[in-house]
Amino acid sequence: MRSRPTLEWAPGPEVLALEPGATDVGPVAELVAAGGVVVLSGAGLSTESGIPDYRGETGSLRTHTPMTYGDFVASESGRQRYWARSHLGWRTIARAAPNSGHAAVATLQARGLVSGVITQNVDGLHQAAGARDVIELHGNLDRVICLNCGTTSPRELLDQRLRDANRTFTAEATRINPDGDVELPDEVVRTFTVVPCTVCGGVLKPDVVFFGENVPKNRVERCYTLIDDANALLVLGSSLTVMSGFRFVRYAAKAGTPVLIINQGLTRGDPYATVRVQLPLGQALTELVEKTSGPSHA
Repeated sequence: MRSRPTLEWAPGPEVLALEPGATDVGPVAELVAAGGVVVLSGAGLSTESGIPDYRGETGSLRTHTPMTYGDFVASESGRQRYWARSHLGWRTIARAAPNSGHAAVATLQARGLVSGVITQNVDGLHQAAGARDVIELHGNLDRVICLNCGTTSPRELLDQRLRDANRTFTAEATRINPDGDVELPDEVVRTFTVVPCTVCGGVLKPDVVFFGENVPKNRVERCYTLIDDANALLVLGSSLTVMSGFRFVRYAAKAGTPVLIINQGLTRGDPYATVRVQLPLGQALTELVEKTSGPSHA
């Protein structure tokens, strides 16, 4: 039986005993300037683009339970709830623009200092900012996959089909969540029509990894390969609560690779960190770009 996923993490004494994170990115800049840095980003990097995270001061887990894989595949009502809410939320994410933090990561990569980018986010903002060859650990909301035949298709096509099937659906999004979900009353959800796969009539799912679902093995192996060749792992805006990202921090630390964490608030990976910085991501990464300026290392 599949267990319920870990959605929250409470810091233990090994984390609470640590000194507060620094507010100077200088030590991070010294290691980044040497190049060979792999970035691991989380929802905190996208908050300045208007997409709230799960666990920060205004984190959506305070009022929102994300869709799990088990709930999605178990019932038609679960899928109706997801698609009604996501239909509205995706429009907000599709309109979101990269912020200065995303731009900074792309700049560091263009300079040859960042050798790889792994993101836990599903918003595509790293690529929109110009980052290349991003490993989307949890997929991307702009793709849809059929659970029956495996056909993938652009989210824009599904969006139009859902609009056509729900011409009288007039609900409006209020709060957007990192998974593209919004809050809607049950009575509104029940008026929403879900459409099937156009190829086989099967169940459509966003091409993202839901809570409780496994990240594809080949994707995980690509991440390990990047970290094997890295001089440092730079964690940006992630509490590292879920194992899908946390395992890479443990892996790097065990190999003796420096782990650098920039995040507002405590993280599950803090005991493994060489350097910890607590600053807003946009500010910290803009400073990091300035402190590592110079000729390209590519």
